[in-house]
Amino acid sequence: MIFSRSWKKRKLRSGGHLSSLSFQPGSDERGLTPLSFELESNLHILRNIFADCTDVLFHDFWISGSRRAILIYINGTANQEELNQQVLTPLLEGRRRSAGSPLFHGIIPVASGSEIGTIEETVRHVMDGNPVILTDGENTATSVGLTKWETRSVEEPIAESVVRGPREGFVETVEINTSLLRKRLRTPLLKMKSYKLGSISHTEVVIAYLQGVAEKALVDEVEKRLHSIRIDGVLDSGDLEELLQDNPYSPFPQLLSTERPDIACSQLLEGRVVILVEGSPIAVVAPTTFYSFLQSPEDYYERYFFGTVIRWLRYLFLFIALLGPSFYVAIVSFHQEMIPTALLLTMANSRELVPFPALLEALLMEITFEALREAGVRLPKQVGAAVSIVGALVIGQAAIEAGLVSSPMVMVVAITGIASFIIPHYTLGVAIRILRFPIMLLSGIFGIMGLMLGLLMLLTHLFTLRSFGVPYLSPLAPLNLQELSDVMARVPLWMTDASVDEHRGKNTGRDQEPYLAGRQKERRRRG
Repeated sequence: MIFSRSWKKRKLRSGGHLSSLSFQPGSDERGLTPLSFELESNLHILRNIFADCTDVLFHDFWISGSRRAILIYINGTANQEELNQQVLTPLLEGRRRSAGSPLFHGIIPVASGSEIGTIEETVRHVMDGNPVILTDGENTATSVGLTKWETRSVEEPIAESVVRGPREGFVETVEINTSLLRKRLRTPLLKMKSYKLGSISHTEVVIAYLQGVAEKALVDEVEKRLHSIRIDGVLDSGDLEELLQDNPYSPFPQLLSTERPDIACSQLLEGRVVILVEGSPIAVVAPTTFYSFLQSPEDYYERYFFGTVIRWLRYLFLFIALLGPSFYVAIVSFHQEMIPTALLLTMANSRELVPFPALLEALLMEITFEALREAGVRLPKQVGAAVSIVGALVIGQAAIEAGLVSSPMVMVVAITGIASFIIPHYTLGVAIRILRFPIMLLSGIFGIMGLMLGLLMLLTHLFTLRSFGVPYLSPLAPLNLQELSDVMARVPLWMTDASVDEHRGKNTGRDQEPYLAGRQKERRRRG
């Protein structure tokens, strides 16, 4: 953006915000400007508000040939076919209302029409895409709910694709996203609350939670933080994610973001709150833990032993992605005695003509690899993958032949890059890629002691990190053995069901029959 956010806030305080404009001398107890009985007076105010808005159309017509009316709508957002058939045609044909009934009684469907009485409400309904009708001699307007925003169809999320599982993903329309949640959780316990954020954008934000499952204190805290946000525009859920997190200076993501409705529903069943933002296909989940970013929905769609093996593989490659180059630099620079003799001779032979120390060599290759990775993301899909892969091969081979880097270093960087791709969630992968460089610098300066120092500093930060008050490393710190079982391994679903029944029996005061039935089922399954 060209201008800073502080500049835009100063412009708003100087009178750019809609609520700060003065339309008429008279206002109601809420500080809003009521509509006048004179149509020309209302039109004069509204035309000034929508000045230089060529997409806002004012359609002048006569009701029954005797009363003047104005239809205001935004071109491209109203369903003009239904508007003509259901509203304009009956009015122009002169269908009469019965005595004492509203002007549009029997013409506009009840579910589509609503009366509004102020200038501010009129502007807001028009901006929401609802056509508004004002008539002469009436101090109220009628909003017709015949919007027709262009929307993207429900498709498989690209960033979170799975081999086995649902193929539906969130879209940019919040109504469709809420329906995807309702489709999976068909219960009145699924509560949804809507808010408007952004003094200019007025973006709709919906929080969803399961009543009786999510803690009331958590829901209240989410609402409190949303109400405290003061911003001119919310264009994506990433804006809210940055404003809602506990520690804005931490490189680790403190809210889980997902495009998949099945993941959002599973988080709701675990007592978390899902935040949906109009215009964004990414849902935000609060609170979250570190281990949630290392879990994939396929862990639970496949057999439990397969999910357990893959989960342990992710943990292993997480450490390789974070500490692989740092460990290599520390060993080569300070602790050659730890390398077997045959391997040491091979590495010494490959590094014989390399003019740079191991630290500079690793930094050079890591920065080049990250640049190639970013270039592959920004390029068109047809050539992005080919350029990143071919570029890495060509540059790596050319660097070895030129004697700038050694073959083991290229191999270490390649394995590290592959390890970072195994992390299911992109946001955690970015944090690991960033933290790799300071740990690498410490290892190049102090050896293994520097690596351990960097790891201890990182663990200390993780131990103090919170997500809406929940410890980031829970249930490991603080230790909770019952919940830890599903972190270190993928627990079979029949064992999870028994633990859920036990939890409900203890916390709701209900009888223990479901819990006992679950334990008997568990024993039968074990034989």
